[in-house]
Amino acid sequence: MLLTITTTASPASDLGFLLHKHPDRVQEFGQSFGTAHVFYPEAGEDRCTAALLLEVDPVALVRTRGKGTPDFSLGQYVNDRPYAASSLLASAMAGTFRTAMRGRCDLRPELAARPIPLEIALPALPCRGGPKQAERFFAPLGWEVDAAPVPLDPGFPEWGDSRYVTLRLTGEVRLADALNQLYVLLPVLDDAKHYWVASDEVDKLIRAGEGWLAGHPDRAAITRRYLANRRVLVRAALGRLADADGAPEDELDRDPLEEEPAPVDPSAAEPGAPEPDAEGGAAPPPMPLAERRIRAVLETLHAEHAGRVIDLGCGTGKLVTRLRQEPRFTKITGVDVSYRAIQIAHRRKLPDAHDADREARVEILQGALTYTDERFRGYDAAVLMEVIEHVDPPRLGAVERVVFGDARPRVVVVTTPNREYNVRYEGLAPGAMRHPDHRFEWTRAEFEEWAGRVAAAFGYQVRYAGVGDDDAEVGAPTQMGVFTREAA
Repeated sequence: MLLTITTTASPASDLGFLLHKHPDRVQEFGQSFGTAHVFYPEAGEDRCTAALLLEVDPVALVRTRGKGTPDFSLGQYVNDRPYAASSLLASAMAGTFRTAMRGRCDLRPELAARPIPLEIALPALPCRGGPKQAERFFAPLGWEVDAAPVPLDPGFPEWGDSRYVTLRLTGEVRLADALNQLYVLLPVLDDAKHYWVASDEVDKLIRAGEGWLAGHPDRAAITRRYLANRRVLVRAALGRLADADGAPEDELDRDPLEEEPAPVDPSAAEPGAPEPDAEGGAAPPPMPLAERRIRAVLETLHAEHAGRVIDLGCGTGKLVTRLRQEPRFTKITGVDVSYRAIQIAHRRKLPDAHDADREARVEILQGALTYTDERFRGYDAAVLMEVIEHVDPPRLGAVERVVFGDARPRVVVVTTPNREYNVRYEGLAPGAMRHPDHRFEWTRAEFEEWAGRVAAAFGYQVRYAGVGDDDAEVGAPTQMGVFTREAA
């Protein structure tokens, strides 16, 4: 596999100082999976090109194969890895250009600190998503992107294109930034790595992404792909990126999971066995807690005569779907920070088609609850159903100001788990939370203390209710607070 880096900065041969590789020598660097060669096809005062050629040893590659490598015997030796730029090339870059990636050049420090004209070429790059994906990831970084699909066979155009692209990037970029962007985005575009993704990959991502990843519009997608969709690692990385620039809390970009394990029923003859009804037959299965929550919220909205409702943290739109079924709700809006969740809601055809002559009854918006947003205003009621526990406590104050202070609906309905009830769940370790994305879970007293403080601070009154079977010792599994204020 081949990577070339070209500059026309005068004198162009200073590229050798930046890369710490002399233009007059061919150098070899051993890798665990082959050999990396660095040489200069051209090295003039007006134009200089450095090339990194990686020769992959297929036997060595088998010894370092990652989880995603094909398992069948022939596939371990016959695959695209020796020829297409991927995590192998990124690893070779980290080994051969380590000092350049750190932005160090003792002989030309002023050159290392400033952008220079660069042209980067990769003749074969696996790119899941095609040329548009390459442009989506590189263009926001200031690159002019030329990504052309590689046909399966030029002699048979009817076969279509392969999953590879020929990529050429041009722009004025600091060399260290360019190398670090390639280091992250090559395996991201391939959406695969040749080695197991462990916790130290978070540190590598944060280090290589310094100065550019936190502000990238697709940082969540880049992070997920780089970390092989390992939820715990992705959550940690996004949290650190959010802290780096005060951005919205991307950990809210969560996959919808069933968070209630089966509770222990001490009165059941067998675990999970339904109780008999009055006539001796089997009783119907109990209603899921998720359904009870939705019904409790709907009943509250009915009792408060709310017509215009916004679901903050709507996920894929389960509550929005139920609201849509009732004509009494005249305006319904779902909001979530997760682009993936918004896409799913759109595939479920939840939003109404916009009509120039009338307001859409149902809308789905992408937005963060930590920033004020004028789109959140003008509703009778706002719902935060199982949302606040996904927010880091230091950012909870921002959510309070956005919802209760700026959006300021007449009614706010909040549901959240009751931590005291967790002892009734079989298999849930002592002190563990019901969902891996929860940042906290409150007891009833803690929830009432928070709700009372928020109500007093923003001019609301609050009442409390349990959702689910009420246990005499630990209460209901879900607690609900209904905040109301007098209409202005």
